[in-house]
Amino acid sequence: MPYSKPFKVIILGFDGVLGSALTGALDLFSFTGVSWQRFLDERVEPRFNVQIASLGGADIRCSNRLIMQAHCDIRQVTECDLLLIPTIGDSIDKVLSQNAELIEHIKRLASTKADIASNCSGAFFLAKASLLDGKVATTHWGYASKFKADFPLVDLQENQFVTQAKGASKTQFGDIFCAAGGSAFYDLGLLLIERYCGREISTQVAKTQIIDSKRGNQNSYINVTLHKPHADQLIKQVQEFIEENFKQPLQVSHLAAMVNVTPRTLNRRFQSCVAMRPIEYIQAVRVEQAKRLLETGDVTIKSLAEQVGYDDISSFTRLFKRATELTPKEYQEKFSRLAI
Repeated sequence: MPYSKPFKVIILGFDGVLGSALTGALDLFSFTGVSWQRFLDERVEPRFNVQIASLGGADIRCSNRLIMQAHCDIRQVTECDLLLIPTIGDSIDKVLSQNAELIEHIKRLASTKADIASNCSGAFFLAKASLLDGKVATTHWGYASKFKADFPLVDLQENQFVTQAKGASKTQFGDIFCAAGGSAFYDLGLLLIERYCGREISTQVAKTQIIDSKRGNQNSYINVTLHKPHADQLIKQVQEFIEENFKQPLQVSHLAAMVNVTPRTLNRRFQSCVAMRPIEYIQAVRVEQAKRLLETGDVTIKSLAEQVGYDDISSFTRLFKRATELTPKEYQEKFSRLAI
């Protein structure tokens, strides 16, 4: 894509921001059109003019106690091509409460041609501004339950690394992007760089920053919280039995008989307490155990399947991939301590 004047990127700075997300975004966009060119001894052509904006231009105290100096006052930013909202590193509720004035400036810039993008818990700012109502969004899987409870009007896709929704602006741009968290911001960053500068430039950035841009979704990172809080002692008894005996053949009818209820009743109460049926819980326990074995040791797929209660390797592999979006081998290569 022919070079033109740099696109204007504003990164929102606020007390309690995650320092690495703030500086990571600054580096990623600032060095687009720079690093690759330096490596190849070509003309440096920065593609983005990046500034950190805070309320009043005040210094920013990151959650890691790093003090960052803002470039400008968000109140004086009348337009930009892209507004980035980095991760909240401190208590989400505290940060939102202490930075309530920023919400109006996010809304103001969202009504222009600007694209708006958040990383991880930064999506809470967008939701608080009502910019995500009725739209798809994502955030870190660890915040998904809170996000759904706080903002039920948002179509949260917590398994997605990156989401894109149409914003309030009627211009060519003005979309709203969310990234799941952590390194997912790089997926979003590359997508936005391609959006403004073309695929060639985006590929250059991926190569210079050594970014794997094909990570898929969050499912393989989720540590399923199997013990959701509830007061049903009968269901807790069944949960504990499953967790202690997951290697053995388990039938819902036998589990129901064990606690003197019908299979239908067990299914209903299990669904109500744990948000999954007993058979799904059995599968989830087995997958979690398989993930731990893959993370901590060199185990064959046949041995792995047997250790978590499956005789049919192909059935186990299909179940594992459905749950994590990775085959057992791919998961082992990605997460095994022996591979580090």
